[in-house]
Amino acid sequence: MKYLFFCSILFFSLQGFSQDFASPISNAKTSYASGKLEDSHFALLQAMQELDMIIGKEVLKLLPEKMDSFTVKTQEDNVTSNVGFIGTTIHRSYGSQDDVDISIIGNSPLVSTLNAFLNTPLLGGMMSNGINKIIKVQGYKGQLTKDDNGNGQKNYTIQLPLGNSLFTLKANNTTDTKIMAMANSMSLQSIAKLIQ
Repeated sequence: MKYLFFCSILFFSLQGFSQDFASPISNAKTSYASGKLEDSHFALLQAMQELDMIIGKEVLKLLPEKMDSFTVKTQEDNVTSNVGFIGTTIHRSYGSQDDVDISIIGNSPLVSTLNAFLNTPLLGGMMSNGINKIIKVQGYKGQLTKDDNGNGQKNYTIQLPLGNSLFTLKANNTTDTKIMAMANSMSLQSIAKLIQ
């Protein structure tokens, strides 16, 4: 019910943003009125996909223009809406060599596994081994992973469950302090509200 209310608000506030959202809603109403429930269901799925695309584009607006000294590569921004097992995927890169990378995956199957490690003391203790460690960013519990690629360069990855979505921040040739500062520079609560 909450999702339908949110859909209605977005529909009226973003009507000019995309004509593709109004069409499936209209088709769903027409199909429902004529008793074609399967067609109505399909049209609603199309409307939800379009809504996911709109939300993904709004999330991209919340992400910073710079990460550390790296500038955003907006031409590589990508929002993909998937129906089924995995939800919307939002991606943004920074730097000429993809030095910093952000991805947010809705309905990620990895969220439940990561939450099990983060919230079970015995499993969480196994994660803190010098390569992985449990962290907290703006109140969200997550995992920091270090990858030493052998040539002295250290790459780090932060994974944070935001509800049923997985937020991943990767940074190449950096330090744990710098990647934590990058993660803290983002408005994670605003992002979490949008993607729920």
